[in-house]
Amino acid sequence: MAIIQARGLTRKFGSIEAVSNVDFEVTKGEIFAFLGPNGAGKSTTIRMLTTLLRPTSGNIIINGIDPVADPSAARHSFGIVFQDPSLDDELTARENLELHGVLYGVPRTLRRERITQLLTFVELGERADDVVKSFSGGMKRRLEIARGLLHHPAVLFLDEPTLGLDPQTRNHLWSYLERLNQTEGMTVFFTTHYLEEAQKMARTVAIIDQGRIVARGSPAELIQRTGTASLEEAYLKLTGSALREESGGGIQGLRQNRRLWARR
Repeated sequence: MAIIQARGLTRKFGSIEAVSNVDFEVTKGEIFAFLGPNGAGKSTTIRMLTTLLRPTSGNIIINGIDPVADPSAARHSFGIVFQDPSLDDELTARENLELHGVLYGVPRTLRRERITQLLTFVELGERADDVVKSFSGGMKRRLEIARGLLHHPAVLFLDEPTLGLDPQTRNHLWSYLERLNQTEGMTVFFTTHYLEEAQKMARTVAIIDQGRIVARGSPAELIQRTGTASLEEAYLKLTGSALREESGGGIQGLRQNRRLWARR
């Protein structure tokens, strides 16, 4: 059963077609990697899936909800961890989660219980009342994941969740996510430029390039299809080895829309 469906998804910025007639679906409960070079349309697609950008054309369904027709209901169906830090450094870990719970209308008693559970889960229980500016990068990432899970979303979107983290912290973070996927059946949709992460963690991979899906399948299927030895080699064979420049409509747009999200 598909929990995310995209059909004919297209987004134009003036005469530029950043995403062109994209089709894919994500099965409920799977870990799904969405990969692509800089400027390929990856971030634009995520922004459309998460109600931060309206498609020019096409359809999206997330957990049975059309995010264009009912963005508020769709937002309650998913959590999101942005590539850039989005915590309030002047608040404590508990206060950051409390604020998120209030914004999502989580009842007070349930909110307090859920906050305690999640802080324990991400091993921040002893730091719950410390201000976030005293946290390491890995601790902040774990807190952002806890925040994204507070309202019990059906899908968790992660945009480059381990960017800039050391290998030990990256492995630790993925152990949390894998445990969540296994114990709660949560669907995980993530982007990464660490191809070994995608090969290890994802059941299904979709690769987008120049606004179009160029390949989709399990890591093993893509490796076999391209006659390569790893997902990274398969990825390079499918997208080429030329250097790419970051698209202005990509990460910069996501940063801008993250601020809009915080005011909703």
